Amino acid sequence: VVALMATEPSIQVVGEASNGVDALAKAEALRPDVILMDLVMPELDGIEAIRQITSAQLGARILVLTSFAADDKVFPALKAGALGYLLKDSNPDDLIEAIRQVYRGESWLHPAVARKVLSELAHPGHSDNLEALTEREVEVLRLVAEGLSNREIAERLVLSAATVRTHVSSLLSKLHLASRTQAALYALREGLASLNE
Repeated sequence: VVALMATEPSIQVVGEASNGVDALAKAEALRPDVILMDLVMPELDGIEAIRQITSAQLGARILVLTSFAADDKVFPALKAGALGYLLKDSNPDDLIEAIRQVYRGESWLHPAVARKVLSELAHPGHSDNLEALTEREVEVLRLVAEGLSNREIAERLVLSAATVRTHVSSLLSKLHLASRTQAALYALREGLASLNE
């Protein structure tokens, strides 16, 4: 990718990061206009890195460049703040064009990803997805909405913290949500929890 960028006079590579933690540090230090972000990385995954970079308001526009087009990657990445989503099998011209469009503040979606997004927009609401949750995941979702930590949920349900983490990760994926906060809001909206609790 760096070699490809070197052939484009209008694009300058200012840095490379080896993982999500490094990406966050380099984003803060170098203040790039556009960040090409992989999703599967050690130490801090790409979705969490996108979330942190976006919330830090560093001004960088983020283009995901990954091998994965699964719902549990696409929707959380876009909700976390990515402007574009490109698959690694895309041709070099598409990559250059995607970088330019994201730089201009426009979105760029790989056709396979665009289809998923359009399908989601055509069938709004996550009620169908709620049916995909196991009873245990619904229990965990209710407790997340009450503001309990994984450790507190584990104590309440007599589970290990690792098992609770797995349930939380699974329900976020099934509901196309990017964070515990979104899960709590979702639970409130669907009537699974109330503010009085």
